[in-house]
Amino acid sequence: MSIPFASSLTQSHNTAPPLIPFGHGLDGASSLRSPLIPSEERLTSLRCKDLELIARYIPCRRRIIHPDELVYLAGQPFSDLNIVHSGLIKLVNLSADGRQQVVDLRFKGDWLGFDGIAQQRHSCEAVALDVTDIWSFSYASLLASSQTHPGVLAALHKALSQDMTCMQDRLMSCCTLPAQARVAQFLLHWSNSLGQRGLCSDRFKLRLSREEIGSYLGITLESVSRAISYLVRQGVISFDGKGRRDLYILDADALASLTA
Repeated sequence: MSIPFASSLTQSHNTAPPLIPFGHGLDGASSLRSPLIPSEERLTSLRCKDLELIARYIPCRRRIIHPDELVYLAGQPFSDLNIVHSGLIKLVNLSADGRQQVVDLRFKGDWLGFDGIAQQRHSCEAVALDVTDIWSFSYASLLASSQTHPGVLAALHKALSQDMTCMQDRLMSCCTLPAQARVAQFLLHWSNSLGQRGLCSDRFKLRLSREEIGSYLGITLESVSRAISYLVRQGVISFDGKGRRDLYILDADALASLTA
């Protein structure tokens, strides 16, 4: 998989990481409010408070990762946990014969790197889908700080719990829902994830290919295409432009009903 490292990641081996004060620089939030998530401001505030708490006690290395660049490689030694301050990341597993599977997505406020803790090496690749602002914290420093600042440990436990819950939900979806319902749930999840972060949730760019969506949901590319075409014909979603990437959710209730 020939994906370039972000230039800042390559340079980090030769230079000391800068310390970044919380609240400076990029912020991916849009001024548009989500019509789908009524509690978005509270959820966004909670995520910001977790990041502010950790950045208050632990030195932070900040990197801007451009689309198709890597945050880390599969097999790379583990040292840091990361938080997506803005942007979007996909996690990709690689099989021995070269096949790729998208196994998760990380939005603004989500953590990256838990896969590397057990074996001290990352088990998947983290690839930027958009210009992404990554805040990295030394895992050793996080552990040390958690002994004197219980809030840091609580934030870590909460993030791990959220990861486990999301994996259980995805497993339930893949085991019980037909292909059309999986696609509807995937689009609803993307929309809700944006809404919870204060971003526009009824209009967004679908940054995964149909093949990648299929690998993420455990269905074929053809099944994804059929499901999306059905949703367009039913007036549930629409696309702007020939690339069929700029997606509009026209009827959120109808989309949700397909996942029941």
